[in-house]
Amino acid sequence: MKLPQIRLESQPAMIQMNSKIATQSIEQPAAGLDIQQPPAELHIERTPAKFTVDQSQAWADMDLKPISKRIKEFAQNGYQDWLDGIARRAEEGDQLMRVENGGNPIASISKENSKLPTHEFNFGLVPSPLSVKTYFDPSKLDIQWDTKKPSINVRVNKPTIEYSPGNVSISMKQYQSLKIDFTNINSIGSNFENQI
Repeated sequence: MKLPQIRLESQPAMIQMNSKIATQSIEQPAAGLDIQQPPAELHIERTPAKFTVDQSQAWADMDLKPISKRIKEFAQNGYQDWLDGIARRAEEGDQLMRVENGGNPIASISKENSKLPTHEFNFGLVPSPLSVKTYFDPSKLDIQWDTKKPSINVRVNKPTIEYSPGNVSISMKQYQSLKIDFTNINSIGSNFENQI
């Protein structure tokens, strides 16, 4: 006996997906840096030291004087002697004028004028101590720095960015299907029998 059968064959639908990965590229160029440093300037001003020795007093103590100084001393001594002479003669005139007061003014004036001058001398050094004078003017040093600021220029470079977006494409790889088969199925009617 044959049993009736229904056969079903189905095929599922299938989709396929193709994806493209997104890519990104970044390039960063290096920044440009320009530095210029002008050299510093150094200014030095120096006044040299000065050492002065004055030994004019020592030469004068040894009677080694310049002629200009001798002329000046002779003029001063002559002027002083002239003033002393005027004063002495005025005093002698006053003594002679007052002869009525008694005494012998002529003899006393003569006696005074006949005295030899007395000279006093003690131990001495030629030249005298500390007659050589020294003067020292120290050196002066002036140092000035003229510093220069550096010149710095920075050039910033923007990054280069390239971006390629990804995508997904979806398509049907296989469509669904359904196949139906019938076997051993008979259709019996009132006057007929039919096999399907």
